[in-house]
Amino acid sequence: MASLTRDEIVAVLGPVDDILIADILRMGANAEELAMARGWVDCDEALANEGRPPPTGRVARLAEMLAPPPDENEFGPGPAGGASPAAESG
Repeated sequence: MASLTRDEIVAVLGPVDDILIADILRMGANAEELAMARGWVDCDEALANEGRPPPTGRVARLAEMLAPPPDENEFGPGPAGGASPAAESG
């Protein structure tokens, strides 16, 4: 399969930053690999539940690039002191 073009990347991912596009182009990924990576990023739990093995190689690297950054407060206490903004205003 042929490498992707900028327009093909945008068609699959929507508007993305030029650095990400350049990184994907540099990898030489094809449309199938990009679509597979996007699928894993969008619904990894569902694909794993179907028994599909996790991505490897270029698809895994693409999925890492496409994954949103972890939420810094996902497991943290929240605002200083651990109180929620709603509790402070009440």
